[in-house]
Amino acid sequence: MAAGERGATTIADRVVAKIAAQAAREALGGVPAGGAAPHATVTVHHDIAHVRVGIELDYPSDIGGQCRAVRHQVTQRVRALAGMEVPEVVVRVEELHSVHSRGAAQGRIR
Repeated sequence: MAAGERGATTIADRVVAKIAAQAAREALGGVPAGGAAPHATVTVHHDIAHVRVGIELDYPSDIGGQCRAVRHQVTQRVRALAGMEVPEVVVRVEELHSVHSRGAAQGRIR
C-alpha cells in the first residue's frame, strides 16, 4: 500500500470555521467601520460541513445580495480548502451600521 493511501486526515471544526469566517470577510470586502469581523461556527460530520456565519453590515445596503455573496464564497472556499461539501450556509445579520448615525456620532461641523 502506498504511503498516500494509509491513515486519515481530520480537519477540526474550528479550522473550518476560520476558513468560513475569512471567506465571509472576502465576500463582504471588509468590515463596516466600528463593526466586528464575521465569525462562524461549523459542525462537520463525514466530510459534510454545516456552517453558520454571523456578519455585520453597513446600512443602507443590499442585504440580500451580500448574504448571497457570503453563502457562495463560504461554500466555494470550504470545498476548495477543506475538501468538504457544504449543503447549507446559514447567514445571520447581527447588526446594521448606519452611515447616517456614524456622521451624527462624530458631531456636525459648521
